[in-house]
Amino acid sequence: MDATSNHISLVVSTLGRRSELEELFRSLAAQDYKDFDVIVVDQNQDDRIGYLFDREWPFPLKRLHTPGERGLSRGRNAGWRIATGDVVAFPDDDCWYPASFLSSGLKLMSAYGADVLTGRAADETGRSINGRYATAAHRIDRSNVWISGIEWVMLFKRETLLAVDGFNESIGVGAGTPWQACEGQDIILRALEKGVVCRFDPAFVGHHAELNIVEPDRSMRSKGRSYGRGLGYVLHVHNYGNLSLASWVVRPIVKCMLSALSGKFKSSLYFMNVAFGRLEGYISANP
Repeated sequence: MDATSNHISLVVSTLGRRSELEELFRSLAAQDYKDFDVIVVDQNQDDRIGYLFDREWPFPLKRLHTPGERGLSRGRNAGWRIATGDVVAFPDDDCWYPASFLSSGLKLMSAYGADVLTGRAADETGRSINGRYATAAHRIDRSNVWISGIEWVMLFKRETLLAVDGFNESIGVGAGTPWQACEGQDIILRALEKGVVCRFDPAFVGHHAELNIVEPDRSMRSKGRSYGRGLGYVLHVHNYGNLSLASWVVRPIVKCMLSALSGKFKSSLYFMNVAFGRLEGYISANP
């Protein structure tokens, strides 16, 4: 893949955001790679983001308004299916990127001969946030997929999306199911089954507000459970056994106990929710 001759489509599924989406657009306007367009799949009932499309941006911008639909994975699928890019990325509507995000991503894809490139979430100092990521670049497989990236720091060749038929719309934030996370691991696992070359590189990063799991509020504690269900569900449908499940459930239980011993009771509740959610998701995949 020639890193200098690929058109990229960035598909943003959005609901409820306004200023955060504007911040994303500003970071895209600052990209040092210019051959890209942006497709916004707007799931809002109102016109809260309409003003953004009245502005001049240094990139082609398309709006697909689907107010009757919900779900991040559904929005992403609607967007990539009308995209024209050779490569497709899926920014969150509240993330932003360093100026070299697209150029460095294409160079890494080309260097690795990858069909999918993944990276990590980081704050602007480069510190990893909102997940656990490997510290070294590697080819992704079933054993390391869980520490190999996050959905909005991924580049897909369009042929790969066609091969796997995009995201599973029953998984991810806003899906009409209990499984509110891990759509990224699911799509990578399905790609691996097709023989697709997927690579992770920790040098490939995007930015996001950091989730507070030290003093999590009620909403964050609830997310712990719903996100946990997503992981448990994906473990089951991709035939990870009971030993894998036990590992994923025991880990937050240990953190729950350590947090309680330290007097961090809100954090302890969060980790308890994560553990229960993972177990529930695994069981719910086989009712």
